[in-house]
Amino acid sequence: MAQKRINSDDLELEERVVQINRVSKVVKGGRRFSFSTVVVVGDGKGHVGVGMGKAGEVPEAIRKGVEAAKKNVIRVPMTNTTIPHDIEVAFSSARVRLLPAAPGTGVIAGRGVRPVIEAAGIKDILSKSYGSNNPVNVVKAAFLALSELSSLEEQARMRGMTPHELHQRRVRREPEAQEAS
Repeated sequence: MAQKRINSDDLELEERVVQINRVSKVVKGGRRFSFSTVVVVGDGKGHVGVGMGKAGEVPEAIRKGVEAAKKNVIRVPMTNTTIPHDIEVAFSSARVRLLPAAPGTGVIAGRGVRPVIEAAGIKDILSKSYGSNNPVNVVKAAFLALSELSSLEEQARMRGMTPHELHQRRVRREPEAQEAS
């Protein structure tokens, strides 16, 4: 379930540049160089956004990336300091798997996933990246995974139950799953 965009004007967002890449275009007189950047913004309280910028100079590319990221901010549902459930999402050839972790675990994540998770304010999470290790696609896959998370309350509302009833069903199923294995 995709999250709706949030107005980022009233949030105190912190910027983090994930990658700066020099790209060239071959023209008649030689090569034209420009810079592309991947930027993550977040407030550390459950809001995160990802954007890309491209310009002739690095500061301008970063500024454009920040503007794009601020237009793309979503709210991430959290359970205490982790995510409500595990999720695996593919973007292009990059696949990212996010797993909730016990308190005190910390952020176990690679180069592309870590900035997105930390900007969102998630403190305990396990992650694994499969396929492509291109930072652009890994960042977008991690962002897509966070946007598809849903809280216990949202799941209960979709099923026509109360959050307490849904939680009881989850608790009852866990011992059965352990006995089967």
